[in-house]
Amino acid sequence: MARISSDSINAVRDAADMAAEVGRYTDLKRNGAQMMGLCPFHDERSPSFSVDPQDKLYHCFGCGVAGDVFGFVMEKEGLGFSEAVEALADRYGVELQREQEDPRAEARRQARQRLQQLLERAAAYYSNYLWESKEAAKAREYLAGRGLAEQTLRDFGVGFAPSAWDKILVAGQRAGFTVPEMHNVGLVQRSRQGQEYDRFRARIMFPIRDARGRVLGFGGRATREDQKPKYVNTAETDFFHKSEILYGLDRARAAMAKENRALVVEGYTDVLALHQAGLEGAVGVMGTAITPDQVKTLSGVVDEVILALDADEAGQEAMLRAQRVAGGRRMRLRVASMPKGVDPAELMTEADGAERFRGYAKEAAELTDFQVTRVLDRTDVSSPVERDQTLVEVAPILAGMGEGASQSELVRKVADRLDLEPALVMGRVVAATPATGGPGAGGRDDEPGAPGRSRRPPGPGDAGPGGPGQSAPPPRPAELTPRERRERALLAMCIAQPEPGAEYLERLGERHLSRSGQAAAEFIRAHPKDLAEHLPREDGALAALITELVMMAREEPASEEAMELNFLLLDQRRLEDEIAAAGERGDYERRARLSRERAALVERIAHAQRVGS
Repeated sequence: MARISSDSINAVRDAADMAAEVGRYTDLKRNGAQMMGLCPFHDERSPSFSVDPQDKLYHCFGCGVAGDVFGFVMEKEGLGFSEAVEALADRYGVELQREQEDPRAEARRQARQRLQQLLERAAAYYSNYLWESKEAAKAREYLAGRGLAEQTLRDFGVGFAPSAWDKILVAGQRAGFTVPEMHNVGLVQRSRQGQEYDRFRARIMFPIRDARGRVLGFGGRATREDQKPKYVNTAETDFFHKSEILYGLDRARAAMAKENRALVVEGYTDVLALHQAGLEGAVGVMGTAITPDQVKTLSGVVDEVILALDADEAGQEAMLRAQRVAGGRRMRLRVASMPKGVDPAELMTEADGAERFRGYAKEAAELTDFQVTRVLDRTDVSSPVERDQTLVEVAPILAGMGEGASQSELVRKVADRLDLEPALVMGRVVAATPATGGPGAGGRDDEPGAPGRSRRPPGPGDAGPGGPGQSAPPPRPAELTPRERRERALLAMCIAQPEPGAEYLERLGERHLSRSGQAAAEFIRAHPKDLAEHLPREDGALAALITELVMMAREEPASEEAMELNFLLLDQRRLEDEIAAAGERGDYERRARLSRERAALVERIAHAQRVGS
């Protein structure tokens, strides 16, 4: 795919509202020219996350994450660089221009854009039909009876598919789309007799979108008792892969990130009802169980997932697979025990429904505890056969937890209930433990593209949406040495005062600076203006350091006296290193000469300190 032009990237950066983008995940307050808030990348109680709304930069003084508006969107939404630019361009109405590309690649891109437009047009058609047609009156009554307000339905783009067999087929052709294109996105299908007809007819339509809000497909609910099946989804297409998608993720992501928690429910109306009740971190799995791919997607955004699902027998194996993936990402899975036969949407129609649901979520049990307890509760412990069968069922669940105090506690619980020795239970658990290296077995989880958890701004080649993610908070950065603190202060002042700064950048040699300081100084020399627009995306660590220096330059006072003092202190450190090296080589003559230079330098430092005081 052709690269987005530099002019377009700059136009998107200029148009983007940095405070608004960050404000979707954490509350910001003005602090001089900067804005401060709690870091959305790690847990903290005192704000250490700084945002520069002018240069569109962010930096956390607690965990070290830093970058520009593109890096922030990449981190929080799990996008590659080009995707982040496209997402921001969509939000702020910037038309992107691309550099010359291979004709075949351009044709593929344009074809995909046409299919995306087709899906968006279909979603708009269904939505308009719901609100404007007489045929959809019963659908409107049904939705109102579920307690769903018109505004909520419009916000999610809910619609209605006409009962006629060819409404979408004809409307699509009139808009210039071909029948094969409508096949490719799952809007029409072919009968045994070879006749084309609409896939969705006389159904309430729920557009299913990706994290960027783009329509991928649809879920259609029957409106008549004799209409089977009750739900029909878009068939698998290049756009639509049901096991990877979470319904409502585009609207829930910000709330999920702020709360560091996702609420996972089964159906479309459950998601709508929870959002309407203020529980905006809810997403739907469009089925009875959460899949490993969906767990991977959530692991890039939150550290905890609460499942409000019907944990029937069919869903147990799927939950076990999801648990293993969650364990590999150190993500907590919990289960809210809902009243039997009551789904979240029904609960929200009650006066205290939202508060009761919050209570169920607060009291949610760990998934493994929930699964083990469920098996034990249905076991006739007086029957040796049932006890053996129970042990067979719970061993893989316990094995998926990995070693630890929680596993040991559940092993003891199982042993007590089944009147067995804990060593016997643990032996079965060990036998059921997956081979190391896979998810849930404590294997590595260092794949690229961990959205929202990296200590560096991701580069253009990082994984796209839904890529594997590391959910552990980033470690605090290593404490800076005195030299690193001085060199950063001086480099920031060189940025704040470019004219004298250019002279100091020339005077700074390799021996004055740490390795990271050398790279930063070289980059600043090469880009004396508009550093924020030229962050080195190919080097995440350097990009983070340049971001920090630019933000320091705006906040910390700079003067030529302070620059001179910092330079002299760095020069003193250089001399001390050279004196030590000369002593190790036995070059005592050089060591004596350098020592005299240091003595003269110390006098200069003392004078500079007196002038600056």
